[in-house]
Amino acid sequence: MSMRRRTFLGTAAAAGVGLSALGGPAVAGTPTPRTASPRQAPTQKFPIGVRQYNWSRGGRQLLTKIFYPAATGNPGGNPIPDAPIASGVFPIAEWSHGMGCNSDCYSSQTHDLAAAGFICPAPSFSDNTNIGSVYNGNWSKDVSEVLTRTLALNTGSPFAGHIDTRAGVGVSGHSMGGMTTHGLLTAWPDNRVVAAVPVACVDMGNPAGLKAKVLFIHGSNDGTCPINSARQAYSELPAPKAFLTQNGADHGSFLTPQYPYYAQTENTFLDWFRWGLYGDTAARDRLRGDATSNGTSWVAAL
Repeated sequence: MSMRRRTFLGTAAAAGVGLSALGGPAVAGTPTPRTASPRQAPTQKFPIGVRQYNWSRGGRQLLTKIFYPAATGNPGGNPIPDAPIASGVFPIAEWSHGMGCNSDCYSSQTHDLAAAGFICPAPSFSDNTNIGSVYNGNWSKDVSEVLTRTLALNTGSPFAGHIDTRAGVGVSGHSMGGMTTHGLLTAWPDNRVVAAVPVACVDMGNPAGLKAKVLFIHGSNDGTCPINSARQAYSELPAPKAFLTQNGADHGSFLTPQYPYYAQTENTFLDWFRWGLYGDTAARDRLRGDATSNGTSWVAAL
């Protein structure tokens, strides 16, 4: 991977990366997690809870909101602070925001993950306009720290006994968050990652050999993170992998519920994690149907 190909997205080009209007790596010797045992992901929609944690990594502050399936409230409704967690054991599917955003951005993604039966930590990166912190690995390392802290909540916290700590974890994000996600598969790998969805990313380096299922989502007319860089990243990864193109879309409009083909984004996104983290083969078999429309293109090696 040439440095030239990896670093063309400069500060000026990244000025529009964030979509604020949208709703520690495993250490050497840590065994690679097994793939999730096949089981059906939850079919009902859960109420949503949210808890806030003020974590840090060295001098970097990591305020993190965790959205999760709640025992009380309206299914899919507004998150309820500190609500009791629903009965069951749920895998982790993290979300990383883009430039200028925080844990409350991209609510369509974080809330839908929680309502679908995932525990979704969403960190607020302390230098959320600094593209250099993505390219030097700080954001990817921050996510690894957040994953470690979230997994540790399975004991001695309100999440105790409700976090699936054996199936591996999922990571996802948009723009600078998508680059952060791809960084966890390449330059700053975390071998706990078994499912990933980089959205509107650029290629961050050579694959590190993780056994992860990776779904790319991108707009064909993205003027901030050109789609050809993401296609290059896709081509370098082994199967299982897939690429959902929102034809004619810009950098992130396809992540908003008002977009005509938003359903293709969200249904594919959720079923990818249902397959990758629950081992739900019915979700895998739905993927082509999820992704297919007059406004989208789908390529996969499953």
